[in-house]
Amino acid sequence: MQAGNAHYRTEKDLPDSVAMFPLTGALLLPGGQMPLNIFEPRYLAMFDDAMATNRLVGIVQPEFERPGATSDAQSGLCAVGSIGRVVSFSETGDGRYIVSLIGVCRTRLIEEVVSRKPYRTFRIAPFLSDLAPDETADSVDRAALLSSFKSYLDANQLEVDWQSVQRASNTTLVNSMSMMSPYGPPEKQALLEAPDLKTRADTLVAITEIALARASDDYDGVLQ
Repeated sequence: MQAGNAHYRTEKDLPDSVAMFPLTGALLLPGGQMPLNIFEPRYLAMFDDAMATNRLVGIVQPEFERPGATSDAQSGLCAVGSIGRVVSFSETGDGRYIVSLIGVCRTRLIEEVVSRKPYRTFRIAPFLSDLAPDETADSVDRAALLSSFKSYLDANQLEVDWQSVQRASNTTLVNSMSMMSPYGPPEKQALLEAPDLKTRADTLVAITEIALARASDDYDGVLQ
């Protein structure tokens, strides 16, 4: 996996712990790009420290209620998040940072590290399979994915550059569409935790079909 100028090939290329930036509805997948507007003092300090060291930060959703979920050991955070590398960093002049991350890999939060820092840091267990090309990429049902995406765009009167979409690899297509999807925290977490690219694509198609069906039912209800 390459993120900016850095290459991540093995566990030795990743830290044992990483500062975690909690963000509701956030989804950062390997190779995906995420812009951030940083303004809280504790997170300004987090990115100061990241820029002074390995440029790596974690992105994780705050925990939410899920049917059948056990109590969370991470004190209000989901157990699975992502690691991203800062590839673009600028100061605004009014105390904010404008940052861009590229996803390196997903990771499981193991335990919180005791620290005097204003932000939270966790020991992590990275998903090392994310550092190599996904072997299921060729098995993605690209036609079904594009069909559901087009139906969603049509239903919401949205447009997209189809030439760019059609040129994208399966990996780029699935991960980009997952990250830009307008779904809620549970759906975003399901896409994050999908074991492989094919499963993520199938999950995205299923979520989109459910959203379209619900929108159609609501529309029919208004007409009746």
